[in-house]
Amino acid sequence: MEKTRPLWANPLQFVFACISYAVGLGNVWRFPYLCQMYGGGSFLVPYIIMLIVEGMPLLYLELAVGQRMRQGSIGAWRTISPYLSGVGIASVVVSFFLSMYYNVINAWAFWYLFHSFQDPLPWSVCPLNGNHTGYDEECEKASSTQYFWYRKTLNISPSLQENGGVQWEPALCLLLAWLVVYLCILRGTESTGKVVYFTASLPYCVLIIYLIRGLTLHGATNGLMYMFTPKMEQLANPKAWVNAATQIFFSLGLGFGSLIAFASYNEPSNNCQKHAIIVSLINSFTSIFASIVTFSIYGFKATFNYENCLKKVTLLLTNTFDLEDGFLTASNLEQVKGYLASAYPSKYSEVFPHIKNCSLESELDTAVQGTGLAFIVYTEAIKNMEVSQLWSVLYFFMLLMLGIGSMLGNTAAILTPLTDSKIISSHLPKEAISGLVCLVNCAIGMVFTMEAGNYWFDIFNDYAATLSLLLIVLVETIAVCYVYGLRRFESDLKAMTGRAVSWYWKVMWAGVSPLLIVSLFVFYLSDYILTGTLKYQAWDASQGHLLREQQKMFNSTMNCSADF
Repeated sequence: MEKTRPLWANPLQFVFACISYAVGLGNVWRFPYLCQMYGGGSFLVPYIIMLIVEGMPLLYLELAVGQRMRQGSIGAWRTISPYLSGVGIASVVVSFFLSMYYNVINAWAFWYLFHSFQDPLPWSVCPLNGNHTGYDEECEKASSTQYFWYRKTLNISPSLQENGGVQWEPALCLLLAWLVVYLCILRGTESTGKVVYFTASLPYCVLIIYLIRGLTLHGATNGLMYMFTPKMEQLANPKAWVNAATQIFFSLGLGFGSLIAFASYNEPSNNCQKHAIIVSLINSFTSIFASIVTFSIYGFKATFNYENCLKKVTLLLTNTFDLEDGFLTASNLEQVKGYLASAYPSKYSEVFPHIKNCSLESELDTAVQGTGLAFIVYTEAIKNMEVSQLWSVLYFFMLLMLGIGSMLGNTAAILTPLTDSKIISSHLPKEAISGLVCLVNCAIGMVFTMEAGNYWFDIFNDYAATLSLLLIVLVETIAVCYVYGLRRFESDLKAMTGRAVSWYWKVMWAGVSPLLIVSLFVFYLSDYILTGTLKYQAWDASQGHLLREQQKMFNSTMNCSADF
């Protein structure tokens, strides 16, 4: 097997493949949210600590296992112990779950990319109602960007019970997304190795362009100050540490088997320790870099909304009380409002329901992650930029590169064990196996293009992999250290690379990292038990917002079937 196994063309190809897989949408739409929620700059303290005690050691472990065993996840763990084949199978199943729903993000990115060439952007204004006498009522109650996302893109149903039909436009975009993935993995490392140069590097080019543009936007400094102002009291918040550990764990893509699959195509003498450090540091740097870009854009959006609110209130009061133009300013607005309320109580009470409380801090405090950040907050900011079509094209092209790069790793985790199997590979060529995997995933993924598809996406995203991955990686570390034997594994690595394993890696593998994973596992398990019923947020078209106070819940049957 070792003689005929395909290899990466060079070590740089392998590093780019790992970066392309690890650096994904989570760096862009989850890390900034966690910074916002847990103390801004102070969140970097638990994040960096978790990188050192969890991220780098576990990444090195998986790369070392793949390079030593030179097989996919199933074969690698079977080699360590015949009783551990289930660990590899579990990795493949979780990767299959992820692939089913993850590629729909690329479908949405394609959808927005195609619409980015329109002038004006279709999410920049509300459409007219059926009578052409005003704007659509749902759009007016929500916003033009929310309307385009929930109504035009998803055509979302009121609840999970109303599945509706498959939306043909998102379905075609999903077919296109899977076709692109298939072409990228068609010939294994030969084709994937060339694609990863683009999927790993182009997002950085777009982020740099966006950084330059973002820093020149009005109000960008407000967002950056908000991000980097540390709130040291959050260091005493256990959830900040739990989320830092979780972000490191899932951002690197541990437990899926993708890293083991990539490393199995390395030369045995490859310095996987150096590559583990490089990939983990680049991944964390990208999260921080993407946060700077995000918060500069976020600051612009918040400042724009705040100033727009001030203009509306100022105009309303100026016209109602016949004030002199320019008399009302942001500095004296509250004082004048108090005077008008006392001097003209009846008149002021008539206009009071129309006076909004304008606050820059409350605009910045609005915490959004995931699809809400990617397809609502960013598009809200983009529509107000000059040459908005250009920035929209660049942004959604970047999302596509990040999404496709992650999908290459997800599919590699599934395909490598299948192509390693003599039974399967003797009957089907590699291209046919790849095609069948993509076809099955695409067919199942059509569920996420239905009217209730976004609800299923949120449920899969929240519940499909968390506990499973923690358990998989915990068993991996125990298997290497206590079943295969840490000394034996250490001697194998020294024989392969010619370098001794330092005490730091051994301490992390044998003690610190497993204890940390157990703590995370207990936290999430208790959180699921305390939460009780699985929940999702439903879109209320009559109100034009998500049901935040009354979250829709599964009935008992759905709860049992969706508990992965």
